[in-house]
Amino acid sequence: TQAFKDNLLYFYDPSQIAAGEAPAGKKFRIGGLVMPGTLQRTPGSLEVAFDVTDNAHTMKVKYSGLLPDLFREGQGVIAHGRLVEGVFMADEVLAKHDENYMPPEVAKSLKDGPHTTATVEAAAAGKSAS
Repeated sequence: TQAFKDNLLYFYDPSQIAAGEAPAGKKFRIGGLVMPGTLQRTPGSLEVAFDVTDNAHTMKVKYSGLLPDLFREGQGVIAHGRLVEGVFMADEVLAKHDENYMPPEVAKSLKDGPHTTATVEAAAAGKSAS
């Protein structure tokens, strides 16, 4: 059973990571919404960077590879990887299946969080939500 435990990828949202709850140096999953306006592509490579938010905290994610077809800013995402010097280095990125689906952990994280989607949209536009 130890091998099974070693292979589990636990889920953490950006608020839990900010609170230091994510395991240092070990692989885990992060989930939330891709913050609008944060997707950056490195020309001539497969490297991308974007921010994932739970509407309370935001985490920078870096990934080298093809993004899923359904990957969009403002949509739900889960990434597998590890935290390296404050940046989540992903080795896999999964997008939600369709408009009506969001990974249960992400939906719960967003529902339990103190902010609304309007906060994310306002932050992306450089304004504060009231």
